Order: sequence, then structure tokens, then C-alpha cells
Amino acid sequence: MKQATPLLAGLAVAATAYAGRYGILAWQAFKARPPRLRKFYEGGFQPTMTRREAALILGIRESTPTEKVREAHRRVMVANHPDAGGSHYLASKINEAKDVLLGKTKGGGSAF
Repeated sequence: MKQATPLLAGLAVAATAYAGRYGILAWQAFKARPPRLRKFYEGGFQPTMTRREAALILGIRESTPTEKVREAHRRVMVANHPDAGGSHYLASKINEAKDVLLGKTKGGGSAF
């Protein structure tokens, strides 16, 4: 038993050293990460909505397929629906963005 004690102590020191090294590397990687990008478009609205602005409002690319546009519209609308305390104006802009990306409007004027 006397010979096992120094071996166990050495293993404990080595495990602690590896855990400390891993912790330091993880902390450095955490500090070096890029800043979080905003999830939704926060800018003002243009008088005539463009495809680019519509895509920014829904948080997708201009070339996104129809089904993904509908999914993004639903996600943003759930977060901003007037029945859940959201704004009627924002809801109309979200709907307009969906219509512009689906080609239901020609990027014309706003409803308000």
C-alpha cells in the first residue's frame, strides 16, 4: 500500500493540471468568440419595401425558398402578434415582408 499512495497522488496532480489547462483554453476561446449577431432587423422602414428590407425583417436571405419564408414569417409573427401585446403596425410590416418575398406584391407602398 505504501507504493500506491505516491502513484495516486501523482495521478491526482496530473488530472488537476489537465483540467486546469482545459479550463484556461475554454475561457480563452469564450473570450475570443465573435459578438452575437442580432436575431431580428431593428432598423427603420423604407417608404417602399424592397426584397432586401423584407428579408431583413424576417431574418432570412432574399433567395430563401417559399416554405422557409412562411416558417420565418410565422416565427416572427408569433413574437410580434397584436393579440399577444405586439404592435399592429409591426404586424402589418411583417405581413408585407412576407408578401413581397412571395411575390404577392410588387414591393409597393405600406398599408399605413
